[in-house]
Amino acid sequence: MERRWVPGQELVSEIEQELRYISRIIRQKGREIHVNFQITPPQFEAMMLIRDHGILTMGELSNKMFLAYSTTTDLVDRLERNGLVERLRDPADRRVVRLRVLDRGIAMIEQVLEARRAYLREVLERMDPARVPVLADALRDLIAHIQS
Repeated sequence: MERRWVPGQELVSEIEQELRYISRIIRQKGREIHVNFQITPPQFEAMMLIRDHGILTMGELSNKMFLAYSTTTDLVDRLERNGLVERLRDPADRRVVRLRVLDRGIAMIEQVLEARRAYLREVLERMDPARVPVLADALRDLIAHIQS
């Protein structure tokens, strides 16, 4: 039987702490960027989910965001008022409300993502250029193992 390498507790603790720190910094920077676009992080997340899945029902969006249906409804109300998403009635079942991101919402998503990428680009430019591809490979590998 092949023995697998098992990371030590100190290394696991260090990686977990560093990932939490990075996550906290990225969330904070994301909030700063979102303020410039007059959108909240949950509103941005909702638009990204709808965009990435095509059209979602209110229930599907609630489930994907781990929010109560009423909270999702309030969030979508604000997005709709701002002309970023629209509600569509299902022709087969009028009780079902589907959501679609409008062109203005798609444009905002791209602007926010570009601002976030610009920030990350500035950070990566300060790193050793040889280590950036190694970081990208390690992150892809981590994601693959998280998803398996």
